[in-house]
Amino acid sequence: MEGLQRTISDISFELSKEGLGVAANNVPLPPISEVEAAACECCGLSEDCTAEYIGHVKDKFMGKLICGLCAEAVNEEMEKNGWKREEALKEHMSACAKFNRIGRVYPVLYQAEAIKQILKKTKSDHRGGRIGRSSSCIPAVGRDVCDPTMVK
Repeated sequence: MEGLQRTISDISFELSKEGLGVAANNVPLPPISEVEAAACECCGLSEDCTAEYIGHVKDKFMGKLICGLCAEAVNEEMEKNGWKREEALKEHMSACAKFNRIGRVYPVLYQAEAIKQILKKTKSDHRGGRIGRSSSCIPAVGRDVCDPTMVK
């Protein structure tokens, strides 16, 4: 064991010189942002976020911390209905609350409720016994019926 010597590679020698250079120049390292788990106030999804990001989201959405998916849904509500951000946020939060109350616990009831809403919407849109199209999809058929010279 007397003949063994420790060897240092060129790379480790350079790295140790650089490390001493940073300490000698007193160049401060950038701060590392702490990441914390944050839960969405709408859907309950948990994300890892920095404190700066959490503050930005809360400023944008009236003090509510919402995930990226819910933020996109709120933005779509704003565009679709021409609402202000506050109205769209309230609408989305009420939809999420309803889903969390019924949909997660009783998924079959939630599906039945959704079908019920679709049927209500379809029934209210129904305007009576009118024909859906005013002209034939085949022009020759329409001409035969409407042309008085063809009828003999």
